[in-house]
Amino acid sequence: MSNEFQIKQDGNKYTITTKRMVVKFIDDGYPLSNLNIRITVFNKPKNYEWAMHKKDNKNLGGTLITLDQITGEVPTSNGLLSRNGCQLIDDSRKEIFVDGWIAERSVNHLSDFYFFAYGNDYKTALKALSTISGEVPMNRKYIHGSWYCRWWDYSADEFLEIAKGYKEHDFPLDVMVLDMGWHTQKDATTGLGNTDSYGWTGYSWNKKLFPNPQGLLNKLKDDGLAIALNDHPHDGIRHHEDQYPNFMKAMGEDTTGKKDLLFNAGNKKYMENFFKYAQQPLENMGVDFWWLDWQQDMEMPYVLGYRTLRHLPWLNNLYFKNSERDNKRGLLFSRWAGWGSHRTPIQFSGDAKSTWELLKFEVPFTTNSGNVGCFFWAHDIGGFFGDRNPEQYVRWTQFGLTNSSLRIHSTYDSKLDRRPWLWGEQAEIAMRKVYHLRSQLMPYIYSSVWQCHSQTIPLNRGMYIEYPDKEEAYNNPQQYLFGDLLLSAPIVSPGTGKDLIANQKVWFPEGDTWFNIFNHKKYEGGTTQDVSADINESPLFVKGGYPLPMQPYRQRMATAKLDTLVIRCYPGTEGKKNMFTLYEDDGVSTDYLKGKNAFNNLYYLQAKNGADITIDAVAGQGYKDQPLKRAYQIELLGVVMKGAKVNGKSRKVVWRKDLNASVVTIPSTTIKQVITVNLFQ
Repeated sequence: MSNEFQIKQDGNKYTITTKRMVVKFIDDGYPLSNLNIRITVFNKPKNYEWAMHKKDNKNLGGTLITLDQITGEVPTSNGLLSRNGCQLIDDSRKEIFVDGWIAERSVNHLSDFYFFAYGNDYKTALKALSTISGEVPMNRKYIHGSWYCRWWDYSADEFLEIAKGYKEHDFPLDVMVLDMGWHTQKDATTGLGNTDSYGWTGYSWNKKLFPNPQGLLNKLKDDGLAIALNDHPHDGIRHHEDQYPNFMKAMGEDTTGKKDLLFNAGNKKYMENFFKYAQQPLENMGVDFWWLDWQQDMEMPYVLGYRTLRHLPWLNNLYFKNSERDNKRGLLFSRWAGWGSHRTPIQFSGDAKSTWELLKFEVPFTTNSGNVGCFFWAHDIGGFFGDRNPEQYVRWTQFGLTNSSLRIHSTYDSKLDRRPWLWGEQAEIAMRKVYHLRSQLMPYIYSSVWQCHSQTIPLNRGMYIEYPDKEEAYNNPQQYLFGDLLLSAPIVSPGTGKDLIANQKVWFPEGDTWFNIFNHKKYEGGTTQDVSADINESPLFVKGGYPLPMQPYRQRMATAKLDTLVIRCYPGTEGKKNMFTLYEDDGVSTDYLKGKNAFNNLYYLQAKNGADITIDAVAGQGYKDQPLKRAYQIELLGVVMKGAKVNGKSRKVVWRKDLNASVVTIPSTTIKQVITVNLFQ
């Protein structure tokens, strides 16, 4: 037996020793308790003695199902990561799958526990979570772009005007969300209802607002936009719906009357026909994904026929599986439903209030959510409801820059249309900088999403995940890493003066230098500093000495072909060579699971009087519509270079004052060629 795993038996007493822990267990036939199991976890600075029901007093935090109606900091659930070096997940009361459908456990079932012992190796803990319960899937790329979303009864023409407005005002857009106004509401007269209305559930187009829905979807799709529809399914397909006769026939029911079937997520036949008649026809028209806005837990919290199965986790599973048709990656926009929900991204954080206190809380909340596998929140940027505050909206948008999506949303209020150009010139200019930078960073962001999938590392990650031995990593919840190379510490308080200057404390980990991506100011690692930022900037820093993959600004940031790769570099430690891997695939299909993707290793070496950048040949099987040639723009920030050589041949260096950078451009060339760039002073 391996020295890393040993079992010793003495009667009904067992001692199990691994490199992480020692388990002492008495097989007495009773459920696990303080009397029959104890575990010693190997931890620093001393071992931790774990026992059943012992309070985890050093947990690093988890998440919540939703931020609905929350106005500031509130407690969250515990996460997987703890400074005690271990965690227990109790799965005993969860339902199981039998023959492809949900089923309750046997009445004789006692317990189903998963114990994680990891010391302060938090990355291994998270990887173990996905090993046990399933990996974090790759998202469709467009969800990491810019979304427009608002609760408002827009007409088809108004949606087209919104898309046009984004172009006219020079803002990128990738996803158009149609809230409840897309379907009929007043025709509904039966059901459970919601907030004194029967009209929240619906699957028939509102022909007054959308006389030609197919025409609208075609125009939006031709314009390169993905389309999502809001869905409150709790009242199912009722007698006023267009789909009612075909649905009732498939269910073996009378198609001529006004009988309504209660929404029954626990019935396989019902749900198969629900998806077939309520959703798939709309998907065939061009709808890309659904916003599952389930809110009926007060009226009907549990799935019919099940004692403990709540609707949200089960519906998240069903909707996600239904979205995997036609070789597409699963995609669902819905609230977090607890352990295991990392398998059904992306998460909707609910109707939070627009307050500075909530913005401040949302920063560590997002980071700590990664500790349960919740890597991808699509927040209501700016808040869902509350007072109109342009400065606060800008700061929220800057936070959204380093989040899994840049999605705006607001309640049914004429003053809260969050199109960025409707909030005054100062706010518009500041937000345009954010949107443009988000577009430019998309190659880096998507490569970091691949890391989430392949390594089970959060996109927004607590500092302690990378620096577990540093006390500062636990004491600065106002900041986080966004992927490997970016450190973000958003402004979450009002500024002063006409430029609205505000401050944020930032801890810069030692071993690296850090550069402000907005003004390129250098900060030494191993220091903690107060960083000021006017309304046009945010405390966002790039790790020096690494190649940061970017693209030129694109109006459709998440679907534009990467035919020009921008490699931005900040000075690093002399003699140190660092790498970043650019990841690419088609952004929509499951072909990446078959190896149809591409990897491009990028290297940066800080020389004594210059810098060397190497672009390896692109590796991997490749993917559909992959650019086989691309141009390159090499940017070395803050250093004036006199000359450059590309694969040994002299190349002109241009000083870009607007970038504060020495720039070398390389014409389009095959991606299968290794390119070396030597810059010298």
